[in-house]
This record gives sequence, structure tokens and C-alpha cells, in this order.
Amino acid sequence: MSRVLRIELRRSAALGTALILLVIGTISLYFAEGIEFASGWMQLAMSQRLYLALLWPLALAAGAWQSSREHRSKVGELFASTPRPRAHRMVPTLGAMAIAVVCGYLAMGIAGGLWIIGTARYFPVSVFVVTAVGALALIAAAWLGQAIGRLLPSLVTAPALGVAGLALLLLIPGATRPRGWLALVFSPIYEMNMPGAYATVPGRASLSQAIWLAALATTAVLLLASGGWRLRVAAVLPVVLGATLAIAIMPRDNRYVTDAVDQAAMALVCADDEPRVCVSRVHSGLLADVTSPARQGLTILAKLPGAPTQVHEDTTTYPDVYPVWHDDVALVRIVTGESVTAADVVSAAFQTPPQCDRPTASADSLAAAYWLIGTQPVASDSPDLAEAVARWEALRAAPAAEAQAQVVALRTAALTCTTDSNILSRSAR
Repeated sequence: MSRVLRIELRRSAALGTALILLVIGTISLYFAEGIEFASGWMQLAMSQRLYLALLWPLALAAGAWQSSREHRSKVGELFASTPRPRAHRMVPTLGAMAIAVVCGYLAMGIAGGLWIIGTARYFPVSVFVVTAVGALALIAAAWLGQAIGRLLPSLVTAPALGVAGLALLLLIPGATRPRGWLALVFSPIYEMNMPGAYATVPGRASLSQAIWLAALATTAVLLLASGGWRLRVAAVLPVVLGATLAIAIMPRDNRYVTDAVDQAAMALVCADDEPRVCVSRVHSGLLADVTSPARQGLTILAKLPGAPTQVHEDTTTYPDVYPVWHDDVALVRIVTGESVTAADVVSAAFQTPPQCDRPTASADSLAAAYWLIGTQPVASDSPDLAEAVARWEALRAAPAAEAQAQVVALRTAALTCTTDSNILSRSAR
């Protein structure tokens, strides 16, 4: 059997399928929407699942093309005349296609992992589960394609299946609306787009999807091995039972994966020595890069009475998950690929608590921060830069004691969530 399997791997569509999945998958990861998986391994696993929108139809089409090989070669009658059961003859081909799609999918993950291996230190076990479900989805697609290709042995079957598979994945969310949780059962790509730094996929969602995909793969094998209408009718039973069980397991919460947050990924990891600088576990690989500018910012802030003495990552995330607020902590957003500067830390001292509905005007926080730094605001990505520069100039022109009082007032208003107006605006007039 192993010899036949090796032959199938070399001479069937298996090798080509693996290469196509690897190339299309890797291009999608890096160029389709930018590198959305830079934060860590879970983000990579979820991004891979999102691009099953392309890979799943390709696997479906590849399975159909492989299955029509006998028809294209006109050897169907010859094989049918052999005493060996059809089910036995199908095992090596099924195994070869399964190995091909899994290897292509895993190689795609390795290609993505090369981008983040230097900074991504947090590797939850659920990454393996999410990846395994994606691989199972491709196995089910390849085997289903083989089954349909055998039933409809035509040159147009493979491309038609590819288009139909893409359309199916795109139509499932609309067909199940407003029950978004139902789309999560039947679509391996649903809610996998743009995962946040603390995203995760709950275990019950993965279990439900795995049951459905395993049932679909079983039905495909039975259809492929069937020799008559009775077995073909019986092949529907696994997919019906699998769908029923998967639906029963999946929680009835819409946005179940979108709203899921990995609390362990949000846990703080801190640098040695003082002053204390901490980042979330998912960004622990960036701690060394953040520590130096964070401590420079704290040194500048020391001029301010009651200034922050620690820097923590701002782990605020959707939906309504906030870090514990402390007046002596400056919360700084950290994004993989973007540098944290001392100015970011100083500006963070004038931000309001995450749940405050009266945020500090960006022009005020920039002006106050750069007044403490002693240079003109240069945050070119801020839409309020011109206004910030005007307020900074007004602070520079005012007596030192008066400017200090205004900056302290801004800080006090931020801490107490009372910034109902642009506090520094009067000094800019």
C-alpha cells in the first residue's frame, strides 16, 4: 500500500495541488490585505483560515480533476473488470490528495511564520486546533471534489466546482442571516477576518466545525466508493448526523468568534528593573524595543507633579474589554511593526481612562506633551497637528508658571474624565 501511495503522490494531481495551495496561500497572506497576522501565531492561524476562501474551492476543483483521471484515460472499464474492490483502489488516491492539501496548507503557515518568528513569543495551544480545522476543511474539499468528479466525469466539472465552491463560501453568511452562529458551523472562513492582537477561537466553535467537516469528508468517501444508488443514498446519513451534532454544539451567540478574547494573551509581561515597563504577553517579543523609549518618556514626565511612574500597554480591545486603570500608569498602544517613542509615552499621560466618554482633544495632548519635551510637535500623522502647534506656541509664549498650571490642569481633567472642552484652547487665542 505504501508503494502505491508513493506512486500516487508522484503521478497524480497531489504534488501540483500542494504547490498551488502553497503559492496562492502565501501570496494571499502577504499581499491580499497587507500583513494582518503580524501580531502573533493565532493571528496567522486565523488569517490562513480566512484565505480558505481561495484554497477551499481550489482543493475542491483539484479533487474533481484527479477523480476524472480514469474517464480521461478511458480505463474505467479495465479497472472495473479487476477483482479488487473499488473502495480499496480509492484509498491511495484519497491518501495522496489528503497529504497534498495538508502539506500545502502547513507550508503556507510556515511561510507566514517566517515573518513573525522573531517577535511572536506567545503560542497558545489553540493555534494547533484552528490550523487542524483548516487542514480538515481542505481534506473534505478534496475528497468531496473527487466524489463529484467521479459522478460527473467531465472536463468542465473541476472549474465549475471551483466557482461553485467560492460562491458557496461567500453566500453562506447571507443565507444564514440573522443567525450568524449558523454560518460559523458551516463556513471555515466565517469571522476569521482581521483578527485583533488578543483574538482567539473558542474550543466549542472549533469542535463544532471539526464535526461538520469530518462528516462531510465521510460522506465524500462513501460517495466515491459507492457502486449503486443504495450506498449513495446512505452516504447522506453522515452529513445529516454531523450537521445536527455540530449545530447542537455551537453556541447560539452571533459574533461568537469576533467577540472572543484571549485573556492569557492580554496578561502583562514586564521588563526587569525600574521604572516598570510592561507589555501584553502577545507582544512580549517587543518588550526590549519598548522599554528604552518608555523610560525616556517617564524621565520627561517627571517634571510634572503626580506624573505617571510606569508604562503599560493599553490592552483595550473590542468588545468593551479594558485594562485596570491606575493614575500612576501611562497606557500606550502597541502595534507590531510600529515604533513606540518617548513622545507617545508623554502624550499618553494626558489621555483619559479607557471608559471615559470625554476624551482629551488630540491637539491638547500633543501640545502639552511637546511642551514638556521642549520641541515643536512633529506628529505628522495627526489631523490636528496645526492646531497642536498653535497651542504649543501659546504655551511657549506664556510665563513658565502659567504654562505649567495649564498642563497640570489638563492632566487633572484627563484623570477625572472632565475634559468637556479644549482646555488649552484659551492659551492659543
